[in-house]
Amino acid sequence: MSSLELGFYSFPVLMLLIFMRAPIGLAMLICGLAGLYFISGDSVILLSKLKRETYTTFSNYNLSIVPMFLLMGQFASYSGMSSSLFRAAESWLGHRKGGVAMAAVGACAGFGAICGSSLATAATMSRVALPELRRYGYSGGFASATLAAGGTLGVLIPPSVVLVIYAILTEQNIEKMFAAALIPGIFAAISYMIAIAIYVRVFPKSAGLREREPYAARFRSMLDVWPVLILFGVVVGGIYDGWFSPTAGAAVGAAGAGLIAALKGQMNWRIFRESIISTAMSTAMIFFIIFGASIYNGFLASSRLPQELAGWIVGQGLSPWAVLWMILIFYLILGCLMDSLSMILLTIPIFFPVITALNFNPPAEFDPTMLSMVRAVPIMPAIGTLDFGMSPEQVAIWFGILVLVVVEVGLITPPVGMNLFVINGIDRSTPITDTYKSVMWFVTADLLRVVILVSFPIITLLLVH
Repeated sequence: MSSLELGFYSFPVLMLLIFMRAPIGLAMLICGLAGLYFISGDSVILLSKLKRETYTTFSNYNLSIVPMFLLMGQFASYSGMSSSLFRAAESWLGHRKGGVAMAAVGACAGFGAICGSSLATAATMSRVALPELRRYGYSGGFASATLAAGGTLGVLIPPSVVLVIYAILTEQNIEKMFAAALIPGIFAAISYMIAIAIYVRVFPKSAGLREREPYAARFRSMLDVWPVLILFGVVVGGIYDGWFSPTAGAAVGAAGAGLIAALKGQMNWRIFRESIISTAMSTAMIFFIIFGASIYNGFLASSRLPQELAGWIVGQGLSPWAVLWMILIFYLILGCLMDSLSMILLTIPIFFPVITALNFNPPAEFDPTMLSMVRAVPIMPAIGTLDFGMSPEQVAIWFGILVLVVVEVGLITPPVGMNLFVINGIDRSTPITDTYKSVMWFVTADLLRVVILVSFPIITLLLVH
């Protein structure tokens, strides 16, 4: 069997191991080691590869950003920031039709900006917002679907651990990836609020009304949100403006979140210890998946499967946009079966060479005079690049955001969307079939958003410029 055939057949074997409930990191490690052994035929070379890959993977300085952002999320969970965000959003939006659900989405967006995890955002905000949604007459399926969808904002709105992993895998600038994710993240929150507004008008009995609060109470609620605004502004703004690197920014964020929790009286030795242990466990899980993916991707590179696949697709003469849509549809399907980090680590080394080999630039016969005129428009200096062709770096950033958006849709796509099961574990009184029915409204909003982001790359790349 040739190396290329080994690479091709390793993928169904890997899927089989995953479906047999083998940990994703272990499954990729086994397939990678077995594939490398069959290619080299020498156990000494295999052991040397294992030693070298262990060092090169975990000596990557950029990976230190992962435990720092995870620790920041842990401290934020204990500091009461989630409750403050929800109360502030509820005071401004709660009196509208579907307003409490909109407030939950807004609070998820705010908490996601300091957490970076979809599952953690969904679980934390559910404990805060679910009692209020039930109190004001929101149906169980609609309430749980809202919180499951809102939880997906935890990965898209920077800072995002998965976005950092994508940047490391594709050797992209982390600051630019964070900048590119901000507008799509805000767009996602707005699209969910629009979906809620439509849903409560189609099904008026699914949501009750909350009394309007006076403006004095609304502004008082904003006072409790200032720690979140300051923390987000210092961390993300500092990274954007070059005050410090993303890794240093993550450390500042973790220290800031811990300080806020201490000032609020929410920090003691037990909570600090639990936060450190939880962060260590999550980091160990993520790092093991990264290590397994590194071994497996090394095997794929040796088999030349990604390069051959890219060459074959380019040789078919398909439109770059058709290939992009096929990849995104594949992610939608795979997202129903796997978590976002595992999908990114498993598929990006295969699909990224394909995307970079495609030509998203203008055709050769395009009038260069017209192109230079468009680029000269002072209102939007980048429009000439974005509408009439993208550089390889812009394609890589744009593709990364698209993948992240589509992967997150999988977290709320039945039958095995992970966020759905997190919410169902918290709200056991609601049949999960009711959640499935309501969440499809949010999935529809997500799919429409994907179409818009694909059609208009400038939405993603505007802040990068």
